[in-house]
Amino acid sequence: MILTIDVGNSNIVLGGVEGNDIVFEARLRTDATKTSDEYCIDLKMILEVYGIKSVDIEGTIIASVVPQVLNSMQTAVKKLTGKTALVVGPGLKTGLNILIENPAQTGADLVVGCVAALREHKPPMIVVDMGTATTMIVLNKDGALIGGMIAPGVKISLDALTERTALLPGLQLDQPKKAIGRNTIDCMRSGIMMGAACMLDGMVERMEAELGCKTTVVATGGIAKFVIPMCKTPMIYDKDLLVKGLAALYRDNVRKP
Repeated sequence: MILTIDVGNSNIVLGGVEGNDIVFEARLRTDATKTSDEYCIDLKMILEVYGIKSVDIEGTIIASVVPQVLNSMQTAVKKLTGKTALVVGPGLKTGLNILIENPAQTGADLVVGCVAALREHKPPMIVVDMGTATTMIVLNKDGALIGGMIAPGVKISLDALTERTALLPGLQLDQPKKAIGRNTIDCMRSGIMMGAACMLDGMVERMEAELGCKTTVVATGGIAKFVIPMCKTPMIYDKDLLVKGLAALYRDNVRKP
């Protein structure tokens, strides 16, 4: 079994992949103060919940946008499995042609998402990831990464709105029934959720205009499943995109004799 670990700013997503099957997915809260021993315990407990032994782990691959946690997680994996984890970054073969001004600045999670999307869909393509930040990465007709955009995530926008406005209450990120809210809560839901959907629609339209062609839009991320149904643009939702991408990168970089 391949253990995939995607370290995001808010959550760490763990996946267990056996062949072409995703055996399990689990989430941990990202905590930069945790030690490698604490993360080792977390990993061990999650594997036990799914009836998996550490000796069953063939290898591990990690993508991280949080350097402090990456170091702790690498050490935790080594302690738990006795094997060194692969890390998405310089030196790892991805097959992705990155045509931006500084390719080294491309987030590991963005690379993984694009790699997975290209294996299942034909470019040109826009890959959307709705997490702590909302990102949209553009792949041209040749499958090269040519750029994209980064915006505050839905949860960040909501937190900023409620923390900086004394009279606005907190709320759950439910889908609004109408664009025109009739009370404060409904107005906030409309602004946050439908506003995110309109942003995606508008950005896709502008990106396609710059490309000069229509694209396939693939989306992932926890909040995406709530926002995409409100979009006018056809989008393919794949909650397992990063797990599949990490597993594919592991196989491409570790060849059995």
